[in-house]
Formats: sequence, C-alpha cells, structure tokens
Amino acid sequence: MEHEVFVPVPAERLRAALADPAQVARAVPGLQQDAGTDPVAGRLKVRIGGHTITYRGAVRVLAREDGTYAVEGDAAEARGSGSVRLALVLAPRDTDAGTTLRIEGTASADGRVAELAEEQVTAAVARLLNRFAENLGAEAAAEAPEAPEEDVPGDAVPDTEPEPEPETTFLEPEVPEVPAEPPAEAAHARRTMIGRSAEEVDHAPPRGRYAPVPAPQTVVPNAALRWAAPAAALVLASAIVVGRALRRRR
Repeated sequence: MEHEVFVPVPAERLRAALADPAQVARAVPGLQQDAGTDPVAGRLKVRIGGHTITYRGAVRVLAREDGTYAVEGDAAEARGSGSVRLALVLAPRDTDAGTTLRIEGTASADGRVAELAEEQVTAAVARLLNRFAENLGAEAAAEAPEAPEEDVPGDAVPDTEPEPEPETTFLEPEVPEVPAEPPAEAAHARRTMIGRSAEEVDHAPPRGRYAPVPAPQTVVPNAALRWAAPAAALVLASAIVVGRALRRRR
C-alpha cells in the first residue's frame, strides 16, 4: 500500500514527534491506552463501512538511518479470533509550507475484516492514516519551542524621548475694577443724607444732578392790566375824599 498526507509543520518537527512514543500514542485516533503497558498499546476501535471492530494490540515506531521511521504492529480482535499485522515505513519530506508524509508498507488481516469488501477496508485505512498524520502534526506544533526574544543591551538608550505633558492653564474670570473713591456728586449726596433725618431724606426732593427740573411758569399777557384798574380806582377815591375835607374847612 502507498499513501501520502500533507502536514503543515516542518519535517524536522514531525520527525521529533515520531521519535516520541507519547506523542505517537496521542496521535492514534480512538486509542485507549492500557495502564502499565507501553505508550502505544491498548484498545482501538476501527469503523469499516457499517461495522465496528475492536482490536487490542501494540505498535512500535523505530527511527532508521535514512531519516525514515519503521512502524510495526500487531493486534487481535477483542471479541473474535481475527488478527491484524502491519509493517509500514514513514518518510517525512520537506515541501512548501509543511511536510509531505509518505506511507508505504504491507498489512495482513483475517477474521471479521477479511469478510468485508476490499474498497471499504481501503477507505477505512486511508481515513485512519489521515487522522493520525493530522494529530501528529498538531502534537509537533504544540511541542515547538518558542522563539527567543532579542536581548537589549543594558546601556542602550532609546532614541526617542517621552513627549512632555501639556501644561494646564487655568483662566481666571475678569473682575471689573471698582473705583477707590465714589464720584464727587455721589459723595456730596451721601454726606448730605447722612446729616439729615430719615424722614427728611424720605420726603426731601432730590438735589444736584438728580433733582427734577421745575415746570416753566405760565405768563398771562393781561395780568398787569387786571391789577392796574383797581389801583387807579383806589387812588381816585382817595383824592375825592381829601378834596371834600379841604372844602369843609374853608
């Protein structure tokens, strides 16, 4: 059998994951590890078509000198007499933006799986290998070391200086100037009012610039004639009386 899977991690990281049995065990989909056994050992449920078969077995991954990895495994049916044997070679190869994992090898099986259609078995194996490669790539990405931060010399001084904070200016409201001494007229009125009683101040008419202007008097043109007539009559009557008195004495 031959199969290829693309994994979006560098080939170096994928090789490191294949060399770690714990990561390989976590990458096998549906594997339930048995306590006290090797990391890649336990129970595995495989779904083929409409059938589910449970196997109990172990897988061993060995690094080879040419940079590939040999995978050997055997398992037996948990409920039945069937068994499975496989011998695979995993070859990671660097490609653009990731790694191409090529899988080659042989597998033999008997029991229930031998009774199923060949195309169903082939599709189930391809699906299992694809999920295994995806999980292994996720393990490799999670275990990748973080890039070290660049050291900054202790005496390095940044080129830019912090900008000064803007000064806060408080504007005070303008207060109108008050004259030190009141005007002369106001001072005079104030002195005059202080010397008078409250009643006089209340009833006294205002003086100075605040005094009311008197209304002009009405002149009657015939007023002189109206007074002159009684005076002339009085003088005439007096003259008549004096004249009569003089005649009697004679």
